Amino acid sequence: MDSLHEKKVKFLEELAIKLREDVISMVSRAGSGHIAGPLDMAEIFATLYFHVLNHNPKDPNWPDRDRVVLSNGHICPILYTTLARAGYFPKEELLTLRKLGSRLQGHPHRGVLPGIETTSGPLGSGLSQACGMALAAKLDNKKYRIYCLMSDAEQQEGNIWEAVMFASKYKLSNITAIIDRNNIQIDGFTEDIMPLEPLKAKYESFGWNVIEINGHDIYQIYSAIAESWAIFEKPTVIIAHTIAGKGVSFMEKDYFWHSRPFKPGEAEKALKELRSLRGKIRGEHE
Repeated sequence: MDSLHEKKVKFLEELAIKLREDVISMVSRAGSGHIAGPLDMAEIFATLYFHVLNHNPKDPNWPDRDRVVLSNGHICPILYTTLARAGYFPKEELLTLRKLGSRLQGHPHRGVLPGIETTSGPLGSGLSQACGMALAAKLDNKKYRIYCLMSDAEQQEGNIWEAVMFASKYKLSNITAIIDRNNIQIDGFTEDIMPLEPLKAKYESFGWNVIEINGHDIYQIYSAIAESWAIFEKPTVIIAHTIAGKGVSFMEKDYFWHSRPFKPGEAEKALKELRSLRGKIRGEHE
């Protein structure tokens, strides 16, 4: 793996903005879909697929690939655009999101689109799926890793904590879970609906290694993932503090944008802001 030098960070920062632009275009064309979550996970997806993962888009089922389990499947627009830009399928297909007969469904469907490891819909199931993959890898003496991406609101699901106990019991150190801690869910703020804090202490009490980061800082994302590779006796969870709707001023920190259709002109306004941000990022590194 290449070192995370300044030129690579610039590339990943610009890529994250491009991924956000794709998400806006896809959801706008579809007329429905989730927006806030996909926008705030852009840096994490860019870092995973373009710097961290051991994968091969030309051979999606390569047995020794790292696995990405998207537990919060509703944020799939960010997964789809990342896969397309990584070379798993043509970028032109992105604009078929949620269309009749499209491979890009409202939730990921394993076996339909290359690069999709699990079918996800009901929240709270992904970590259990990741545990099964991780235990299988250990039993087969395989070196690939499993990265499980979760929302913060799905930490309210009981199934999550069964998987947390399972991973701790079997010392599944080949799991790196990443929680999108954006503090929102479909009908409000997480701490109003079902408080999660102290989230770090809860995971630690279940025997996990816990790292908290700024989920928009490329250096912090990579450093936390790299730290998880050095932990051999327990699984690791990264609590990534993010801003819902990141990059679009009228969406940021507003739970109404968890999932809602665009009104006329809103998508164009969002794209204009993102293009301006991308220009600033490019200028700062020149």
